[in-house]
Amino acid sequence: MRSTLGLNKVLCLQCLKIFIVVIVFISLATGLRLLDIDNTELIWLTFYPVVIISALCAGVYAGLLATLGACLTVLLLWPLLLKHTVVENNTDIIVLALFVLVCGFISYLAGALNRYKAALERVRQEFNIISKREQFISSIINYMPNMIGYWDRDLRCRFANKAYTEWFHKKPEQIVGMTFRELTGERLFALNEPYIRAVLAGQSQRFERTLQKTDGTAGSILGQYIPDFDVDGTVKGFAIQSSEITDLKETEAQLKMAAYVFDTTMDAVMINDVDGLILSVNPAFSEITGYSSVEVDGQSPELLKTDWHARVFYISMWQELTSRERWRGEVWCRRKDGGLFLARVATNIVRDNHGEVIRYVSVFSDITDLWRKDEYLKHLAFYDALTDLPNRSLMVERLDQKIIHSNREPYQLALMFIDLDGFKQVNDQYGHSIGDELLKVVAARLLVLVRESDTVARLGGDEFIFILDKPTVKTEVEVVANRILSSINDPIELHGHLVEIAMSIGIAMYPADGISSAELIKNADAAMYTAKASGNNNICFFST
Repeated sequence: MRSTLGLNKVLCLQCLKIFIVVIVFISLATGLRLLDIDNTELIWLTFYPVVIISALCAGVYAGLLATLGACLTVLLLWPLLLKHTVVENNTDIIVLALFVLVCGFISYLAGALNRYKAALERVRQEFNIISKREQFISSIINYMPNMIGYWDRDLRCRFANKAYTEWFHKKPEQIVGMTFRELTGERLFALNEPYIRAVLAGQSQRFERTLQKTDGTAGSILGQYIPDFDVDGTVKGFAIQSSEITDLKETEAQLKMAAYVFDTTMDAVMINDVDGLILSVNPAFSEITGYSSVEVDGQSPELLKTDWHARVFYISMWQELTSRERWRGEVWCRRKDGGLFLARVATNIVRDNHGEVIRYVSVFSDITDLWRKDEYLKHLAFYDALTDLPNRSLMVERLDQKIIHSNREPYQLALMFIDLDGFKQVNDQYGHSIGDELLKVVAARLLVLVRESDTVARLGGDEFIFILDKPTVKTEVEVVANRILSSINDPIELHGHLVEIAMSIGIAMYPADGISSAELIKNADAAMYTAKASGNNNICFFST
């Protein structure tokens, strides 16, 4: 609707323009004739310029309208001004008819001239548009990073963009017109000749190649030869598009190396998205956990979680990861078969160019065997190999800890130094194997008597230490000491032999008899020798 109204408005304006032009020119011509009103022979000649100018200015319709206006003016206005008619005989009619015919032809010529000028303007505008488009396309092609060129059937270059000239270190005007052989040299031409023959036969070509540039550096390219067909179907030339992929090939090589490391490393790798879901795992992950990549894709890492660690452990882990963007530590995990393993884990946050978190990458290894060996070595270092009781080092460490605690919260300790009476005779009579079995039995019976806070240790040979935690009075200590004596009063059967053994116990109280572990052990040992001097199965408290 709006377009129709607009078109009507334009037509009205054009008609108004034509009418105004005609009225103006006829009025001027009429005014000029009034200056020479007595000369009636040149009336029609006065209006010829009016028709010509009107047609040239406003088109064929203006010329025809001017012709009509001139006729009306002469036939109607002149009789009023001159008091006689202009057309009085056949000659005047012929002159009028000739005026109409000539003016109509002039209007036609003017219209044709205007149409020609309009067509010429359209052609010029279209040419400018095409020229600008070609310049735009040429500019785009010229500044594309890919090398683009065109070669005719005679293998002469007809076009080469900026990247092409930069590769060969030549100016465009130097390359255009050169033959392929001249530009590339014999060696490169021989390499490309099979592709050239194929593209001239109408077959598109695509290949990769490593070339040496004119500056001596090596570069990799991805080449494409595209045939250009003539209207009769023959190939009149071919376009070359070559993309330098040196950086891409280097990146590809790095990615292949990273993928190789990812697939062959002995450490498990797990990649999670921002929601914590598993995106990818490597073969080592499957080997360690028992889960295939298909089984864990899109799953939560909690399928590896155990109840070994408290909830606060995982909260602390997450807080450190978010604050420091990495976490290092050891975590107990669960395999697919339900078995547990200790993993040494390193987790890092990966961000994009805008600083947004996009991935979590965890690398872990199974250190269960190392942990077991470490625990075994610790056990060997702090426990007696025969009785599996704490040895002197561990006993002293525990005693020192209790003394430190008692400094903050005062309480008593009782250290009993136990020595077996007659142990040498057992070794001499039955052999060392029976003696070792006897020590194991004594250790087991002592363990029955201890509370969780107490400690039983073997110093070596037939000497034991019993640390009684927080006794209130000496009588309580004496009761425990008598239980120890009673535990081995009965004969012990060892491999068919009945062995009788006794013991002597020396007791030192903390802090009354010493404020250090060394002082307590020394005083308890002295009390034990006092007990042993009094006979078997005796108890003696240390006294200065």
